[in-house]
Amino acid sequence: SNWKAYFFSHIIQFLKGKVAEVGAGIGSTTLSLNKGTATEWQLLEPDEEMASALRKKIELKQLPANCTVKKTTLGQLEQEEQFDCILYIDVLEHISDDKHEVDIAASHLKPGGRLVVLSPAFNYLFSTFDKAIGHYRRYDKSMIEKLTATSLVLRRTQYLDSIGYFASMTNKLLLKQSYPTAGQVQFWDKWMIPVSKFTDRLFFYSFGKSILATWEKL
Repeated sequence: SNWKAYFFSHIIQFLKGKVAEVGAGIGSTTLSLNKGTATEWQLLEPDEEMASALRKKIELKQLPANCTVKKTTLGQLEQEEQFDCILYIDVLEHISDDKHEVDIAASHLKPGGRLVVLSPAFNYLFSTFDKAIGHYRRYDKSMIEKLTATSLVLRRTQYLDSIGYFASMTNKLLLKQSYPTAGQVQFWDKWMIPVSKFTDRLFFYSFGKSILATWEKL
């Protein structure tokens, strides 16, 4: 919860108008980001079981009323579907052809719209955990720049969670865990993220466990 609130604070200004959340999963990120600033929030989820679970949560009012679900990928939408903001929250690293995916996203953005990507940072931190959960890569700023479509301008890239960076390094070199324990996740979120909020500013967002990028449609 601390982590999601932290990166939410960096992107809240873009979450307005018509928003598309690509790879919405079971909606946990939706709950953290969809705070009523958007008029419409489309949950794009190609997995039938997860899409069904999302629809059920909307029916039970466990997700905000501005949510709709489409069992699809962004590339399968009609070209007329245009958005003010498109989100890839821990999703782009799961897509093999990420450059093509960003091109597709650009084509579905309104002029002035924002593409927001949050992904794990630094390929040298790629670990058994990344492999286990289906990551193709981790990103640095130069890799992000190369994804920029011709109709987009890269407005900002920054690293987040500088303390988590060292935790990832520890897992890479020493622990070699495929999955963290529940206790490790709780410790990271409760104790490490609040420290990262301070140290990230101290080090000018120059390194971290994750990278946040925002593009604007020309």
